[in-house]
Amino acid sequence: FHQISSSLAKAIFLNKSARKGYIGPHQFNLSGKMFTFPAQTNRAHVRLNTQRRNFNLKRDHILFSLATPSNANDFLIFRDAKNKEIEPHIRDQKVEYGGPDYKLNMWHSICTTWDSGSGLVQLWFDGQPSIRKFISSGSNISGPVIIILGQEQDSHGGGFDINQSFIGMMTDVHMWDYILSPCEMQSYVDELNFTPGNVLNWRALDFQIVERVLIENKLITCH
Repeated sequence: FHQISSSLAKAIFLNKSARKGYIGPHQFNLSGKMFTFPAQTNRAHVRLNTQRRNFNLKRDHILFSLATPSNANDFLIFRDAKNKEIEPHIRDQKVEYGGPDYKLNMWHSICTTWDSGSGLVQLWFDGQPSIRKFISSGSNISGPVIIILGQEQDSHGGGFDINQSFIGMMTDVHMWDYILSPCEMQSYVDELNFTPGNVLNWRALDFQIVERVLIENKLITCH
């Protein structure tokens, strides 16, 4: 799961205030924070760390790149601006979802689920589910994973393209190893009480920032 705005996602810059959210070895509670990617670059990114080496069923992401040594696009969410599509990639295969009202300079919530048994992938955009499409089945994501925000991996941990970099803000990134119910999806979108990700948890995130990415207070709308 991710919420996104501007060119793609909510973001943060690492500063001393992040230490206030420290909750354990290398983990930070980023509640109320966001990652900010302020410039077009082929270097700046955030690497997310997880102890998981084997993944079952599905994932949830946006402008999210998960690579293994055997598959650079083992789990990727890509925005194709020319064709106005959001493209989930699984095991180096992709499907296209056209039609989402993807506006810049607005927050959006995007979630992708994948069932490795049936091979079906689904996109949830601002709380609305797409149809399910077949993409890949019969094998789970496994092996040493590298998870990157802000850059697309064309190789395991690298191969970044400046023209595919993310500029914008990103927040509330979670990842689960099981399928969420529609009610759980809606609770996440509405920022209600929901179970944090058991693979990636924004409230206990282990990460490293490379170059110009900021941790800032999350932007809110005043009424």
